[in-house]
Amino acid sequence: MNEQLKRDLGRYVDLLLEKSTAEKPFWNKEVERSGKVNKWNYIDGCMISAVISLYDMTKEKRYLDFAVSFVNSFIDAEGNVSTYKIEDYNLDNVCAAKNLFPLYDLTGDERYRKAMDHFRDQLREQPRTEEGNFWHKKIYPNQVWLDGLYMAQPFYMTYGNRFEKMGTCPDSIRQFKAVEAHMKDPANGLYYHGYDASKEMYWADPVTGCSRNFWLRSIGWFSLALADTADAIPETLYYEKRYLMDLLKDLTDSLIHFQDAGGMFWQVVDQGGREGNYLETSGTALIATAILRGVRLGFLPESYAAYGERAFDGIIDRYFSVGADGTINLGGICLVAGLGGQNHRDGSYEYYISEPVVENESKGVAPLLMAYTEMLRREKGEKTAL
Repeated sequence: MNEQLKRDLGRYVDLLLEKSTAEKPFWNKEVERSGKVNKWNYIDGCMISAVISLYDMTKEKRYLDFAVSFVNSFIDAEGNVSTYKIEDYNLDNVCAAKNLFPLYDLTGDERYRKAMDHFRDQLREQPRTEEGNFWHKKIYPNQVWLDGLYMAQPFYMTYGNRFEKMGTCPDSIRQFKAVEAHMKDPANGLYYHGYDASKEMYWADPVTGCSRNFWLRSIGWFSLALADTADAIPETLYYEKRYLMDLLKDLTDSLIHFQDAGGMFWQVVDQGGREGNYLETSGTALIATAILRGVRLGFLPESYAAYGERAFDGIIDRYFSVGADGTINLGGICLVAGLGGQNHRDGSYEYYISEPVVENESKGVAPLLMAYTEMLRREKGEKTAL
């Protein structure tokens, strides 16, 4: 990675942070477009995760100060989280809670330790399918989305490791196994975006319960969920850890067959080149991070780093731009995609390519910065031996 790109990415982060407050985060385009007051959410949570990763890599205190100030805007001295409602039973809300672990370790502030318990309480009461998987949200009964594995499982496993003597591990592994059993396509090794255990939703196949297509970002969420959840398991739980490691390698082996010559992946993964399809930033960056992190942690062979580096470079080449006036932008980011809801999101190919494509949105920016920190770690030679 050349020095000019490092300088440009550093300036890009500075610009994002300078333009953002907890009330109006520049990178949260969903809040910006809605005109509503910002709430505790996974979009900001992903960005704060990236900022903490930058601090961990660079030790530049301004990154930690920003993360602390941002998170403290939502958490009071007693650990209560404003705008968060446990009764929503929304796995997306758990995502940002994983930042509480490093913030607690770095600051010793007890508010973070108290706040963790609120999110653990949510998962304790979270509605489940008959097989035991968390519903994605209360408003989506019996539905399991790949997104939800990233939103909840790294927090769930980390909390269990630190405070419950790994008591959450069997439950978490069962949920991953159910996803593998129901949502993996045996023909190509990819995973469908959603699964309806009741098989009643209009977007679900009446036989399999799965949605119809392979949406890139959902697979990206899932790949990073595998890496981060495996990382939270101690080596003493040898077989559980290696189950997730093997699942990550298996998914990576499947994905690389769909990687474009330029390094990126398509919005609808297996239909590259079809009219309307496009190379998408957020999912590519999530996969790049999962691969590079997996290699660093010893979950993937060293040779796989080339796939992660190609994905990172592909995003930079296609969508990262620096203007003559000093403006910096990251494009090619799908704003949002889901299943069901008020907009009748049917999981069709036409649906996935119809959602807005935006610039400088956290769902693309955050994983790109996470991949960037992994690239920097590779330059330093950081490696974990299992």
